[in-house]
Amino acid sequence: MILGFSIALIVFSMLMILLVLLHKGKGGGLSDMFGGGMSSSIGGSSVAERNLDRITIVLGICWFACIVVLTLLLKYK
Repeated sequence: MILGFSIALIVFSMLMILLVLLHKGKGGGLSDMFGGGMSSSIGGSSVAERNLDRITIVLGICWFACIVVLTLLLKYK
């Protein structure tokens, strides 16, 4: 059981890294320093960006829940 949650945590972590890297830079950070702040969004967020935000939030909640369950399993082993 602990092995399953450990593997799930690794998979969720890799997916979180991938999804965060897929997001557009909002400006004001390191992305501006390297030329990432050149584009301007006139029409706001597109449907794809909103869906990416939603998927990232849901995956983040699953990642956090996996950490909590794994911690409880290890504590009460």
